[in-house]
Order: sequence, then C-alpha cells, then structure tokens
Amino acid sequence: MADPRGFLKVRDRELPPSRPVPVRLMDWREVHEHRSAAEDPEHAVMLQQQAGRCMDCGIPFCHTGCPLGNLIPDWNDLVWKGQWAEASDRLHATNNFPEFTGRICPAPCETSCVLGITEPAVTIKNVEVSIIDEAFARGLVTPQVPYFLTGHTVAVVGSGPAGLAAAQQLTRAGHTVAVFERDDRIGGLLRYGVPDFKLEKHHIDRRIAQMEAEGTRFRPGVEIGRDITWKELRARYDAVVVATGAPVPRMLPVPGAELAGIYPAMEYLHQANAVVAGEEVPDQILATGKHVVVIGGGDTGSDCLGTALRQQAASVTTLAIGLEPPAERPENQPWPTDPILFEVSSSHEEGGERSFLASTVGFVGDEQGQVRSLRVATTEYLPDGRRVPSEGSERDLPADLVLISMGFTGPETEALAEQTGADVTGRGALARGEDYASSVPGVFVAGDAGRGQSLIVWAIAEGRAAAAGVDAYLRGSTELPVPVTPSTRAMRP
Repeated sequence: MADPRGFLKVRDRELPPSRPVPVRLMDWREVHEHRSAAEDPEHAVMLQQQAGRCMDCGIPFCHTGCPLGNLIPDWNDLVWKGQWAEASDRLHATNNFPEFTGRICPAPCETSCVLGITEPAVTIKNVEVSIIDEAFARGLVTPQVPYFLTGHTVAVVGSGPAGLAAAQQLTRAGHTVAVFERDDRIGGLLRYGVPDFKLEKHHIDRRIAQMEAEGTRFRPGVEIGRDITWKELRARYDAVVVATGAPVPRMLPVPGAELAGIYPAMEYLHQANAVVAGEEVPDQILATGKHVVVIGGGDTGSDCLGTALRQQAASVTTLAIGLEPPAERPENQPWPTDPILFEVSSSHEEGGERSFLASTVGFVGDEQGQVRSLRVATTEYLPDGRRVPSEGSERDLPADLVLISMGFTGPETEALAEQTGADVTGRGALARGEDYASSVPGVFVAGDAGRGQSLIVWAIAEGRAAAAGVDAYLRGSTELPVPVTPSTRAMRP
C-alpha cells in the first residue's frame, strides 16, 4: 500500500496551481498547470504526498464510485513509490483514455473515497491525470498492435469517448475497425463540445495517432443515414456499434423563443471550438460586447460562461431554476453517494454572475426580431415537488445573446429506426439488451445513444463493455472486460 501513515501525516488536499485569471482569459490554453514530475521536483513531492494519503482500504469504495472500476489504490501506491511505468499500466488496465477523464470527469470516485468521511478526499483525479501526462512525457504510451487479425470487420458510428473506446478495444482484439464521424474531425463532443481551456485538442490527436498505428481506420466527414444508409453500412460490415451520443438539445418553449439571438449551447460551443482550431466559421455566434444569459447551471453552462468571457462579453449571467446547492454534503446524501454540492468551476472563478431559483418565463425582442431581454421569475416549489414561476416576481434581464444549456433529450434515432427498424425506448433512446445489442442483429449501442445524457466516464465504460458484446457476437465468446451493464431505463422493452 501507499504510505501507511500518509493520511495522518498529510491532512490537506493539495492541487497544482491554476494559471492566473487575467492571464488565462487572454487565450484558450488549459486553465490548470500540468507539470512533469521529472522536470519539477517540488511537483513530484506533492504528488507523492497526495498519493500517499490513500489508505488502501479493505473495501475501496472509490472502485464503486468509478464506472470503469479504476484500480485507484494500486496506482496511488505506485505513484508514491515513483514507479511511473507500472502506474501507467494499472491505469490503462481499466481506462483507455485517462487523459480525458482526468481533465473533464467530475470524479465520482472522490466523493466515495473512504478518507473523505472525516478528512478531505484523496486527489484521485489529479493523480490520474499526472500519471498519464508523465507516461506520455516518458514515452511509455505506445501502440498495442494485435497479434493476429480475426477477419471480422466492425463499423463504429460516432467518435466520442464511447465510440473511441469501443473501437480501440475491438481493434486490439484483432478485428478490422472503421470509425465514422459526420464532423470534419475525429473526437465528437471531446473535439467540438469541450473548450480547449478544459481539454486541449492535442490530447485527442495523440490518441488518434496511437489508434491509427494499432490499425483503427477513421472516416471523418461521413454521415451515416445520409451519405451511407444504415442498412448499407450493416451489409458492408460484420457488426456495427452505434455511439452517436445524445445530441438533441432540450429547448425552452416559452413566449419569444423564436427570436434571433437564442441558440442551443452546443451550437455556440461547436463554432467557438472550430474557430480556436483555426477553421473559418461564417456568421459565427459571438458574445463579444453582448449581454449574455446562459440558462442552465451545469458543466455545459459553465463552458459557455468561460467561452463568453474569453470572447469579451459585456456581461454573463447564468440562471439555474433550482435552489443553490449546499457547500457541504447534506444528511440526505450520505457517503458514499455522489452528492449535489455547490461547485465553483474554473469558469466561475473567472467572472460572471450566478442566479438560482430563476425560472425563465419569456423573451422580449426588438422590432427586428432580435432578443433584447429575458423575463425571469422566482422559482416556487409546490407541495407535490413541482417547480413553477412565482406570480408577481417577474423581472427583466438585458440579453443580446441567450444560450440554452438545459441538457439533451436523447439521440437522433429517426434515420436508424426508419432504415433498419431498430427499436426505440419510451424515453427516446435506442433500445438494447444486456449485451448492448439492439433489436437489429449485429447492431450494438454504446454510450449516450442508449443510456441518455451522462458522464464521460460512463461513455468509456459502456464503449468497453459494448466491445465485449460485439466480440462475443463475432467469435462466440470474449475475454474483453465488461465494466458496466446497460441502465435499466434504456433496456429493450
């Protein structure tokens, strides 16, 4: 185990410093400083001490908090000992892309850390990202080319974390895999949904290079259902994995919603990320000099806030319909559950205002049909739990640009259902069985397309599990890991 007395000797959580707010608002680089342990001895000592706080519990609840089942005490021990190659091996044993989860996963493992019952939890997420960054810096991450080819072919549709994880697992199992992506570049929401200040895109590019060296083939700029029908794709390949995500945005059906200047958050973020990547976006949605209102207080809303601040918005206000969450774990959300807490993201540190109990009741526009203000009322909780606008509490907020960040309703299922007859659940997700198989033989569903909007760690876990289902379908059995089973709410009816 790590230092047997580490959690007694080092009581405080310590994280690497973030770049100063005035500096980071001038560019799109990652907010957090990620330093090499080899180049920075002080950073190496800090990492060793923080990893040494891990208690190597008899029952490590951090395992259950992580859908991937990451071997957290193992690699904490190895970091404490300075054994970086072994730590990287343990990390990759359960997670294809720890550089993604270590940066943008909300770390449910930390809220289930046993040490967190009485002390600040172990800095699991930072140790994770430090291991993989150190591994890349030392040249420890190399292609894993399969020993033999099975002769089977698999098409993976969608190149987000679920699709990439499924593709890498299946390629390493010896199948010939092609990944189709309708965007011009590979990465899905990792590429165009997450801003560079949280995940710089060279992290994606180096993984794609590794996967190409292993044998995975990538086909960007191809939309299945339009450029190639789903039926044609199924005929060309022995199996198909649908990992298209759940991109249909949840909009706000209130008066004035048709006004110009009101957009889904992901449309705004997609354009901003494309411009940062050097692409030209005609008529780009820009926050520059505008009063921006973001409706929705989650991670996507936070990304909109940070993006708008970097575009030098006149003001940014984030609205959340519910109560302000507590700063400490409430009694009705005991350890080891993942509690809903008041969080201050890096974007919240940078500026803007946050308003809770804010129900949007309408938008007001000018004579040209452009939104100019947002009408908001105080949220009232009814005895039956419903949330409604309180009468007489309406007020207007100036708004030249409104970004709807209220989550997603599900995947785009029309083309697949029409062209193959695939079943869809009552919630609008693609139906699937316990082996991730859809109602169409040879077609499997992984990630948000079957689960609904969820976390990146769940997407990678489902991609790995779905790959096992495909491998068993093609060969009769599989040795690939199955970290999770499909959510019951997305099961085939």
